[in-house]
Amino acid sequence: MEHAAKLNLAEADVVRLLHPRALIARMEDAFRTRFPRVNIAPRQHLKVSGGVFLIMSCFDPIPPALGMKLVTVRDHAAAGEDRVHATYLLLNPSTGEPVFSIAANHLTALRTAATSAVATEYLARKNSSTLGIFGTGRLARAHLTLMPLVRNFKKILVCGREPQASARFASEMSSAFNGQILPADPPTLARESNVICTCTTSRTPLFDGNDLQPGTHVNLVGAYEPEAREADTQTMRRARIFVDTYEGAHAEAGDILIPIGEGAISASHILGDLHELLAGKKQGRTASEEITVFKSVGCALEDLAAAELLQPDAP
Repeated sequence: MEHAAKLNLAEADVVRLLHPRALIARMEDAFRTRFPRVNIAPRQHLKVSGGVFLIMSCFDPIPPALGMKLVTVRDHAAAGEDRVHATYLLLNPSTGEPVFSIAANHLTALRTAATSAVATEYLARKNSSTLGIFGTGRLARAHLTLMPLVRNFKKILVCGREPQASARFASEMSSAFNGQILPADPPTLARESNVICTCTTSRTPLFDGNDLQPGTHVNLVGAYEPEAREADTQTMRRARIFVDTYEGAHAEAGDILIPIGEGAISASHILGDLHELLAGKKQGRTASEEITVFKSVGCALEDLAAAELLQPDAP
C-alpha cells in the first residue's frame, strides 16, 4: 500500500525498547527546551459508541518533527481487556505521510509517569521516603516503576478500588521494588505518603485533603475531563499548584476547574506550568512544609518526544 507506515512497533517492542531513565531525561529536556517552540493542537474529543475517541497532535519545527496519537477510551471493557487503545503515528513533516506506527498504550503510561517523575524531582522534598499510589492498572504500574528513580523511597503504599485489589497489586509489584509495598486505605495513604500519585479513572475525590501532611507532593494524573477530579477542593486550596500546560488545565482539569467554579480558588492559584518550573521562570517549593500539586492532563509533546526515542536511529 503506497501510504502505509514503513515501520511498526507492537506493545511488546515498546516495553523492551523504551527505557525509563532515558525517557525521564527526554521529558525534562522536552518541557525545558522544546515546549516554547512546538505547535500543539487542542486535544480533540469525539463521542463514539461506548466511549470517546481522542486525537493529540504536535509539530516541532526545529528540526521538523510531526506526530499524532489516536486514542479510544471505552466506558466499559470486558474482563481482561483494556479500556484504552492508543496508536501513535510519526509522520513525514513535509508530506504528512505516516512513516512509523507505534502501539501506544505502554508508551502513554510510561511518558505520563516520566512527566510525573520530572515534576516530583522539582517539587517534592529531597528526603521523601514514602510513595503512595492510588490505582492498580497500567498507569499505576508505570508510576511505581519510575518514581523510585527520582527519590529514594523506602516504602510504597497502594490503594485500589477494593482491599483485595490493593493487596493483589502490592504482591504482584513487590519484585519490582527493593523496599516494602503495602496495601492501604485512602486515609492511611494520604496521611503517611510524602509523594502521592493518583492513577485512576475515578471521577470523584479519592481522599480527604485534610489528611495530607505538611510537605506532601501530589501528582494528579488520572482525570482529564472538566467534570472529573481525583482530588477534593481542600487539597487544591492548601496546595501550590503547577500544571503540565495552562491550556490543558483551563480546558480539561476538573481537579482545578471544579474548585474555581465553587469560588474556593481562582485561576491565579495555578503558579506555573512545567516549562516555567524547569526553566527557572517560576519558583516551585519554597518551604519544606508546603503542599505541592502537579496536575497533568497529558500533552502531545510528551508523546512525540517518547516516540522519537523508539526510532531506529534515535541517539
